[in-house]
Amino acid sequence: MTALLDARTSQNASTAGSIAVPILVIDTPQLFGQVGLNLYNAPTDSTIDVQFSGVIAVQLPLALVAITITVVRGTLSTDPVVFSQSSTFDLSVLAPQDIAFSGSDFNVPHVANQPYTAFISSNLLGTIRVGPESFNASAYTS
Repeated sequence: MTALLDARTSQNASTAGSIAVPILVIDTPQLFGQVGLNLYNAPTDSTIDVQFSGVIAVQLPLALVAITITVVRGTLSTDPVVFSQSSTFDLSVLAPQDIAFSGSDFNVPHVANQPYTAFISSNLLGTIRVGPESFNASAYTS
């Protein structure tokens, strides 16, 4: 039987245009969401699976831009990557661009507290995080 272990939300910016955070270094991951899932109630003979989703909005410079969203099992951009999504945007839309994502991590180690961290990177200076920004994760046993 499947059971919910924990669900967390990291809400950095709730509304459109509520922040203005520039991405200052090309192709360098910048943290925008982090949750710590409590897995201490998982039976030792069970499998733990995590589902996550999020959204981030960016204002793009006047050039072709590639944006990468990366989710790691841990707190550092060098920790194990469990999800990565790259999108290339053109200049046909000059308004802020919303990037939504969802993914899963299977057979998660049995630890008391498992952090997940979401990062964004851009291949061009002038990309600005404008909000909303949200990262959610839920852990289940089976």
